[in-house]
Amino acid sequence: MADTSPSISPSRTLVVNDDLHTVRNRTFEEIAIGDTASIERTLTAQDLQLFAVLSGDANPQHLDADFAASTRFHGVIAHGMLGGALISAVIGMRLPGPGTVYVGQTLKFLAPVRIGDTLTIRVTVTARDEAKGRVKLACASVNQDGVTVITGEADVIAPTERVERPRTTLPDVRITAGDGGLHRLLDHVIPMGAIRMAVVHPCDALSLSAALDARAAGLIEPVLIAPRAKLEAMALQAGLDISGIRIEDVPHSHAAAARAVELATQGSVDALMKGSLHTDELMGAVVASGVGLRTKRRISHCFLMQTPAYPRPFIITDAAINIAPTLEDKADIVRNAIELAHAIGVDQPRVAILAAVETVNANMPATLDAAALCKMADRRQITGGVLDGPLAFDNAVSAAAARIKGIVSEVAGQADVLVVPDLESGNILAKQLEYLGGAASAGIVLGARVPIVLTSRSDTRESRIASCAVAILLVHHYRMAPP
Repeated sequence: MADTSPSISPSRTLVVNDDLHTVRNRTFEEIAIGDTASIERTLTAQDLQLFAVLSGDANPQHLDADFAASTRFHGVIAHGMLGGALISAVIGMRLPGPGTVYVGQTLKFLAPVRIGDTLTIRVTVTARDEAKGRVKLACASVNQDGVTVITGEADVIAPTERVERPRTTLPDVRITAGDGGLHRLLDHVIPMGAIRMAVVHPCDALSLSAALDARAAGLIEPVLIAPRAKLEAMALQAGLDISGIRIEDVPHSHAAAARAVELATQGSVDALMKGSLHTDELMGAVVASGVGLRTKRRISHCFLMQTPAYPRPFIITDAAINIAPTLEDKADIVRNAIELAHAIGVDQPRVAILAAVETVNANMPATLDAAALCKMADRRQITGGVLDGPLAFDNAVSAAAARIKGIVSEVAGQADVLVVPDLESGNILAKQLEYLGGAASAGIVLGARVPIVLTSRSDTRESRIASCAVAILLVHHYRMAPP
């Protein structure tokens, strides 16, 4: 949020050249009627979320865009008392400043405040009480259109001693995506019914727990494929109940992968989930010639992610399967991502082909591939989405960054799919978003005849469940449009 220096009446100028580093007050003796101070704030969705967390006021009018659209305000509005808190900030930090004691505050809310509004919050001294050292201040908050949204009056005891101190460094606060998106996803897929999922060699507590959690959530009917004795001993030691679950007894992990692929080929299971075997071992069985799970497309992986800093879920691909994809590979990676976007309800996904720059450079192969992919889309070799590239990451997700660079694009600033140049850059990007950006994620493999859930030892329970929910969406999508 923007933070300007205080505005002081012409007759009472306060020097605040180092306002970002120092806080200072004005004592009662220094205050005159007509003195004024102000701050400016541009409200963001995170401001409303933070206020809801601190106050406990989770009224959907302030947080739920779908609900808010049906109200008299036709959209999300800020909490009224958030505006009151901003008035308190002017009084406590600017006029009179540190040492002020609140006695009373009145407020009138005249117009709604919305995300993106820039507010000028101003207080003006209207009266002084010499006997009590008290000051009355007229308070007003005005938006960028000149509309007064809040008025009121504050009654305070002004400080009598001068305060000038270094500004306190506030802690960084990170808002995580939470599990609201997961709840909405589950609400959407559970009515579709559980799918039959082959869980391949779940011979550690983590991978077996993932299958049992998804079963308990009503998402899957697991078929456990593993050496029975080893699986049962591990479950007993971990305190996991696998009674009543079908077990396919195989001698080792290679046989488990082969049997899972066989069941999928026969139509006995709808999807696969990786257990405690290596990814290459499972995928080697999936792509083996003659087994029936291969399609004409290249196999690729998609992360479906949701982060507080971006207004919609988005896909990152490929960050787990193709190490250094060729142009032909990337075309299939894009096609698979578009198919996933369709399955989750995005009819015309905006696909950003990422590179380090947004111009074509013969010395940067990623930019050449991006340009070629976009031309393939123009020639309808790739359909179902809108492609643009090369785009640097900032231009793909920030409309402001795109405007600054003069990029006119249907994709820039609002991408639904981010196609990375190679596995390393994609894996780093996805993990940065998850661990530093508070993103929630699900992972799925496409390009085979059934969806494949690739679990990682570091995945959260929510991520594993979300991945199974995405598999359900794909299973139903494939029933309508077989891969």
